[in-house]
Amino acid sequence: MTILNAAAQVERWGMFEVSLSAPLTDENPFDTELKATFNCNGTSMTVSGFYDGASAKKGEGIWRIRFMPTVEGTWTYVTSSTVASLNDKKGEFTCTKPSSNNHGPVMVDKSRMNFCYADGTRYYPIGTTSYDWMHASNDPKFGCFDKGLTIQEQTMKSLKESGFNKVRSLFLVHNFDASYPEPDIYPFERKGDSWDWERLNPRYFDHVEACTRMLMNAGIEQDLIIFHPYDDGRWGFDLMPREAGERMCKYIVARLGAFRNVWWSMANEYDFLKAQFNNWDAWTDAVVNADSYHHLISIHSGTARYYKYWDERYTHCSIQDQAPVEIAGGGAIVRNIYKKPVIFDEVCYEGDMTDRWGNLSGQEELYRMWTALMCGTYASHAECFQFGNPHDFSRDFLAVGGKWQGESWKRIKFMRSILDEMPSPLYLPDSSWDIHTSACGKGWYMVYLGHEIIDEWTFELPMRNVGMIPRLKEGQKFTVEIIDTWNMTITKCPQTFVTKIKDRYRVTDINGGKVSLPKLPYLLLRIKMCSENNRCRS
Repeated sequence: MTILNAAAQVERWGMFEVSLSAPLTDENPFDTELKATFNCNGTSMTVSGFYDGASAKKGEGIWRIRFMPTVEGTWTYVTSSTVASLNDKKGEFTCTKPSSNNHGPVMVDKSRMNFCYADGTRYYPIGTTSYDWMHASNDPKFGCFDKGLTIQEQTMKSLKESGFNKVRSLFLVHNFDASYPEPDIYPFERKGDSWDWERLNPRYFDHVEACTRMLMNAGIEQDLIIFHPYDDGRWGFDLMPREAGERMCKYIVARLGAFRNVWWSMANEYDFLKAQFNNWDAWTDAVVNADSYHHLISIHSGTARYYKYWDERYTHCSIQDQAPVEIAGGGAIVRNIYKKPVIFDEVCYEGDMTDRWGNLSGQEELYRMWTALMCGTYASHAECFQFGNPHDFSRDFLAVGGKWQGESWKRIKFMRSILDEMPSPLYLPDSSWDIHTSACGKGWYMVYLGHEIIDEWTFELPMRNVGMIPRLKEGQKFTVEIIDTWNMTITKCPQTFVTKIKDRYRVTDINGGKVSLPKLPYLLLRIKMCSENNRCRS
């Protein structure tokens, strides 16, 4: 038995790491069995270790075990391995209170329809997409970034400026075309002219981890896309054998599972990976069974080819389909079918592409995000401007990150500020009958006018609320604010509205009150009930 002296303290949902060394043999070090069981006040968790390459000492390898403590207190651990040098290593550390910007991993909340952090803080996924930003070339011909910065540093700068709290990223490299530079490193080692599917490249993972840590420190979730079809025969990663995919999945979880900001996306457009049609269950099982922390997990498909999201292994729906968010109320249909959180991770993109999926205006991109939100669902953002070349996909933010070129990203911090003020997430309280009015807690309502341009809105709210909020009564007072979601202004209406029952389903203002509106699109009305002592909130 060996007692290890490791880091004395780690904050809750931080990362504790054990580093071990052992002689290298003729056996494949990636096949070495290594686990550690951690215990603290009745909580017990077992995680797998991983081989991290040769050490500086000749003939010796390094193995690591990473652990994210979930409760405060003194944790003890013991390792188990078939290799004597790695077996029965013991130690302990203290888990302290989390720092102010550490809320733990994101999970599905108690309603089973929305998200929160592990400490209970509400989380609204307002994300974007930058597929190959982690692996993109630093040649300025293939990206838009300032001199003195890498493409990854520029991407992080852009993300911080925008306020997005999630980014969809490819784990495997993207093939744009033959002119795009070869990556510096690959996820597998070479074996002659092909890949050694039994030996991964730890240095590739080092880079992915560095990018994931940058996101974590910025408060941004890493929605890691494990497989994708954008190889087209250049490297053959889209054709890897099932066993290689399982090995890679388990290794990814062992290395990245202790990052609190990681989500698993099994694939982007899984249905375009024709050769892997029968492998998704096995690969999903490999991730789920290896992940002791139960990170969020989903899978993404081509347009309107919905996956079996009712499968209990998937925590939420990750959908490519713009149709439900082009009209009011559409997202609620999908939400009601799957009865779990829904993220429309592709609703087309702001850009100037000739392709029909990449030429939205900034206004339309933002409109689709708000339309999704009003239904209690979410829509991811992306932009793809081609720098005057209709085929220059390898330089836009969607592809490689870098600098923003569009307009919708400038409105994301304002969007999040509106959401963060709500008592609870949005949903349609009178679904099907009123697809424009959403509720977000007792006495709070939102009406999104979208493309509609009108000069006044007649005060009217649904009385029915599916049992989630007390029914409205006569004599209740409300204030209304006009939120211009594009110009980012909030204007409070001067009058107070007093409810009167219109019929079994609706209430109006006792005096038929109306809200005067500027003749602009993309207006959101925020409607708040005054307190019981008739004092209205500012």
